[in-house]
Amino acid sequence: MSDDGVLIVGAGGVSRVVVYKCVQNINIFKKITLASRTLNKCEKIQNEVGKEYIDIAKVDADNIDEMVALIKKVQPFMVLNIALPYQDLSIMEACLRTNVHYLDTANYEHRDTAKFEYKLQWAYDKKYKQKKIMALLGSGFDPGVTNVFCAYAAKHYFDEIHTIDILDCNGGDHGYAFATNFNPEINLREVSANGRYWEKDKNGKGRWIETKPLEIKQVWDYPEIGHKDSYLMYHEEMESLVKHIKGLKRIRFFMTFSQSYLTHMKCLENVGMLRIDEVEVDGCKVVPLRLLKSLLPDPATLGERTFGKTNIGIVAEGLKDGKKRKIYIYNVCDHQKAFKESGAQAVSYTTGVPAMIGAKLMIEGKYQGEGVFNIEEFDPDPFMEELKKQGLPWHIKEL
Repeated sequence: MSDDGVLIVGAGGVSRVVVYKCVQNINIFKKITLASRTLNKCEKIQNEVGKEYIDIAKVDADNIDEMVALIKKVQPFMVLNIALPYQDLSIMEACLRTNVHYLDTANYEHRDTAKFEYKLQWAYDKKYKQKKIMALLGSGFDPGVTNVFCAYAAKHYFDEIHTIDILDCNGGDHGYAFATNFNPEINLREVSANGRYWEKDKNGKGRWIETKPLEIKQVWDYPEIGHKDSYLMYHEEMESLVKHIKGLKRIRFFMTFSQSYLTHMKCLENVGMLRIDEVEVDGCKVVPLRLLKSLLPDPATLGERTFGKTNIGIVAEGLKDGKKRKIYIYNVCDHQKAFKESGAQAVSYTTGVPAMIGAKLMIEGKYQGEGVFNIEEFDPDPFMEELKKQGLPWHIKEL
């Protein structure tokens, strides 16, 4: 096993960013292997960054035996799972069987049910401890950086955090009537699902409250973007933050959508195109959402034509030295600047850079342990410093 080699699984827009950033930090990532089911996607990225920097391989991440064979061949220090959330468990299992560290950017999602949860990944904790290896879950932006922002606020600004609102705004314009900024299958399942948020009742007992899809809306003034309609959704980082943030009484997640996007999505939902079960068409079995995915623009191709900025952050409110306090920690990322650096738009960039940072901190030994961890369980300071150095500077405002 190499002390500084990484195997990156997946070759979409986020993976492109991860590779670019690993090559920029080649003193840390001295051996890089990129693998995907579609080898020509790997070849394209390899040709762009230089064949001298990365090796490529073909692998089906759903096939544990294939993953095990590739890991044994490459002998990496760790595997960066930049594939689909459906594949988290198969890649985690392959890492377990080969005694190799693991990192991902999003929690496990069931392929045949519109549901994502940490339970099945957390269940690997004892097994990883026994093998003395580490899994770092959710080292993207949200989840990922938003978790780190919460941990940073808890460490430096509060004695107790009572409420957190996670705010995700994409103010970019790609010029299409309808497209998604990351995998359409994941995106549309997420947005069309019921919303959920967590809060404590009068007796101090925490509970999840379910809402209808996009039922709750607020208008938020996002720095460098402006006022945007923001809709309450369920998002996975809340599941781990309720375990790890001291004194929490409520946590919510909001994301912005244009009316054009929502109108198109509702129309597609009404005619059954968001269904994830099979339907028969002229004797063939078809999953409508996967058919729709094949018809929509590939998010990895949106970079060149996307203009504007993203703004993702958290608003935390609580107590410091007995007094009420409220702060806003956020990052602004420009789509065109991200594209010029990495060939990907800002949604991919803001996920790919933190994935590289998490891996870098693990290789350097700044984040280490045995078992399965969410990123907010570690000291946020090294991660926050790396964000500044690696292209995602952050800002803090007292509110």
